[in-house]
Amino acid sequence: MDGNAGDGPAMTPMARLRNDFSTAFQYYLDRSTPHMPQRWMGTLMVVVIYVFRVYYIRGFYVVSYGLGIYVLNLLIGFLSPKIDPELEAMDGASLPTKESDEFKPFIRRLPEFRFWYSITKAFVIAFILTFFSMLDVPVFWPILLCYWIVLFVLTLKRQILHMIKYKYIPFDIGKQRYTSKKSSANNSPVRV
Repeated sequence: MDGNAGDGPAMTPMARLRNDFSTAFQYYLDRSTPHMPQRWMGTLMVVVIYVFRVYYIRGFYVVSYGLGIYVLNLLIGFLSPKIDPELEAMDGASLPTKESDEFKPFIRRLPEFRFWYSITKAFVIAFILTFFSMLDVPVFWPILLCYWIVLFVLTLKRQILHMIKYKYIPFDIGKQRYTSKKSSANNSPVRV
């Protein structure tokens, strides 16, 4: 009898290699979760390498434009609340408008880790695409850049107006800490 009789079908060497790689990748990805500044520095290095590659070969502007649209989409997901106040207002529930209302914390539609992972993966894929000459479509890049900037400004304007209308801030300013009466004369909360 074979040692794998109770384990199901035997894995091919390629499937085993893929499974081992996937397990190791997930292990390192999980270990990187609490190290936010280091993760973003790594992503910044990937972005700089990609920008140097595109600048050096002076091409792949359509790939870069597609990458910019994707990153803009991710940014909007990162800045948006998980539950849209406009849709919630139609259901009868809404964000607190008075101090006596219940506090609802801001929960992102796209969490920071997934935002970081998606951006990093997008830049790595775009970098790989720059090695395929068939994707280097000749375009007049200033028009693409101007169109992307207009799209960026209009989209962020809409998002900022939404944030002002529903009074939410998508960034954590810090936890409130209360000081003792001895150390504080006015006994006001201190943000850290």
